[in-house]
Amino acid sequence: MELEDLKELIELLKETDITELQIEKNGTKVKIKREKLISSIEMPVQKSTVISEKITPEFEEETQRLITVTSPIVGTFYRSPSPDTAPFVEVGLRVKKGQVLCIVEAMKLMNEIESEIDGIVIKALVENGQPVEYGEPLFLIEPI
Repeated sequence: MELEDLKELIELLKETDITELQIEKNGTKVKIKREKLISSIEMPVQKSTVISEKITPEFEEETQRLITVTSPIVGTFYRSPSPDTAPFVEVGLRVKKGQVLCIVEAMKLMNEIESEIDGIVIKALVENGQPVEYGEPLFLIEPI
C-alpha cells in the first residue's frame, strides 16, 4: 500500500463519522483509528421571566427557615420512578428524613435524592425531565 493510498484513506475518514477502518491489501494490513474530541456541548437555554417584587421582612424570614434540597450531581431530574407512576412527593406532602424525593439520572445511573430532614414540601423548583446542574435547588422543605 502506497503512502498516497494512506493519505486518501485518512482524508476519507475526516469527511465521515467512521472512527475506525481496517484494510488488507496485497498482504499488508492497515488499521486507522480516529478519536472524536468534543470541544463543547451546547445546552438549550430556557428563557425565564423575572418578576420584581418588594421583599418584606416577613417573606425573607419565612424563606430563611426553609431548607433547600439541591442536586448533588449534573443530570436529568425525574419526579417519579417511571413515566406511568405517581411522583415520589407532592407539594404540601409531609416527608421523613431518608424518604426519596426524586431521581437524578446521570449517565444511565438513577440516583435517588432523599430528604435530609422531616418536613413539609413547600415548593418543587424543577420540572420533570429537566436537566439540572450540581448544586441546583430542587425542592424547598419546611422543617417540622
